[in-house]
Amino acid sequence: MYRVPRSQLVYAMSASNPPVLRVEAGASVVFETSDCFENQILSQTTEFQALDWNRINPATGPVYIEGTEPGDILVLHIDRIKVADRGVMLTGPNLGVLGDRLTENSIQILDIHDEQAQFADKFSFPINPMIGVIGTAPAGEAVACGTPGQHGGNMDCKVIREGSTLYLPVNVPGALLALGDLHAVMGDGEVSVCGLEVPGEVTVTITVKKQSTLPLPLVKSSDALYTIASEKTLDEAANSATRQMVHLLTTLGGLKPYEALNLLSLAGNLQICQVVDPLKTVRMELALTYVQHLGIII
Repeated sequence: MYRVPRSQLVYAMSASNPPVLRVEAGASVVFETSDCFENQILSQTTEFQALDWNRINPATGPVYIEGTEPGDILVLHIDRIKVADRGVMLTGPNLGVLGDRLTENSIQILDIHDEQAQFADKFSFPINPMIGVIGTAPAGEAVACGTPGQHGGNMDCKVIREGSTLYLPVNVPGALLALGDLHAVMGDGEVSVCGLEVPGEVTVTITVKKQSTLPLPLVKSSDALYTIASEKTLDEAANSATRQMVHLLTTLGGLKPYEALNLLSLAGNLQICQVVDPLKTVRMELALTYVQHLGIII
């Protein structure tokens, strides 16, 4: 088992990031992560002005996977997500969906006990840990860890969780995988600008598909398949996620385009991942029952 400490952080996915670890395909790696504020928030009275906003959404890594080349696909099985016993949230002016109406900054600290997050002595939520930022290096210019894209990045997609398998493109030799921004709990949309942000540890087993043409990013859970797209608007992201699933169903399942689209209109579910990052992210869900019936093996 390999381990990458949380001191090894990057703030952008980039081909120029030197790898902090080199592993073979088939290896399992533990990534120690900071929260999305790099653990700068110590209490509810922390001043926004005291935060270094250049240290937001750090990712741990990158890890170089031996033998991977552009055109390959990185297959990441998320074995385990372990989160800390407290998490932080903030919102305020110019942040989140109500950033144009909020007049003051607010920080909340939520304790986590017995797999439950306690919200202001009013509610408790069962935690559902997920990975907000996970990606490979893009082939071109660096992409800030706070921005999602075809390489992955800050997708804030709650189905990227323990037990799921994420498929990402290899754009540069070695892939240069990095991840961070764990959430103990997050609803679809991430409307306040954050989930319950926590440090933690993620154990990932890394394998490789050679020269595959799957639409990416792609997630497989125990019962569903998800195509993920990030675009400037929700409309564009919804269209892209749908088109990606249609592409999968036609190229691997033998359906005609109109059949694939009708299947998704009957059994597919468009779901919003987040609306607060520089690009908006949407996923299209299709139950594995239909995928397997068409003989598609992912």
